[in-house]
Amino acid sequence: MSKQQSPVVDLGEPCATRVTREPLTEEQAGDLASTFKALGDPVRLRLLSLIASHADGEACVCDLAGAFELSAPTISHHLKVLRESGLVESERRGTWIYYRVCPEALRSLAKSLTPGAEVPA
Repeated sequence: MSKQQSPVVDLGEPCATRVTREPLTEEQAGDLASTFKALGDPVRLRLLSLIASHADGEACVCDLAGAFELSAPTISHHLKVLRESGLVESERRGTWIYYRVCPEALRSLAKSLTPGAEVPA
């Protein structure tokens, strides 16, 4: 099995600080904004939710496409944006690609906005 590789935004450094505790640097703000922008589209947000709530926490692209009245290339574009933002990862199995949410990316985003206590792992 080969994994489909794509660039991933490093969420570790930008989220090392909390937005409410100290001001973000320009680079931190840019990284966080691009990740939140990926979630700002209703189709991508639904895709993320469908993947996360799917059995075993992963979903085949064939399971996702039927939930939308969009063309396959459009669904692929949205999945690519989620992959490039580091919110999901993918793995090719035969002719299908399976997607799963990257929990550490979601925790990092949540932590960046949490004013007080640590976000549980």
